[in-house]
Amino acid sequence: MTPPTHLTHLPAPDGVAPATAYTHVVMGTGRLVAVSGQLALDERGELVGPDDPSAQARQVFENLRRCLAAAGASFDDVVKLTYYVTDMASMPAIREARDTFLDPARLPAASAVQVAGLVGPQFLMEIEAFAVTAE
Repeated sequence: MTPPTHLTHLPAPDGVAPATAYTHVVMGTGRLVAVSGQLALDERGELVGPDDPSAQARQVFENLRRCLAAAGASFDDVVKLTYYVTDMASMPAIREARDTFLDPARLPAASAVQVAGLVGPQFLMEIEAFAVTAE
């Protein structure tokens, strides 16, 4: 896979410990695409994977992929992901799903936040994305 030329990844800026499972800084030139937090809902609005972090993570990333595509972007253009989880124990499942959609060698900047709850108790995670396309 050829990396996009409009993005620069800085996994270890001077004086900052190297990142593991994300990149500290991603810079880009072009058009900003903001994707709202996605939940584990299928195209009919039905929950995918009740009590199953892996199934929910796969559906969330598929929803992110579809939203990015609608904007003329792809995961190659993503510069930042924010994970909202009700339990940090879901993070390994999220990383596994993420690595099937994104190049693990060129991960975006990221933040993970544990929250008391999401829009409904059946949801284990919500993930939002920011991307920069070449134009």
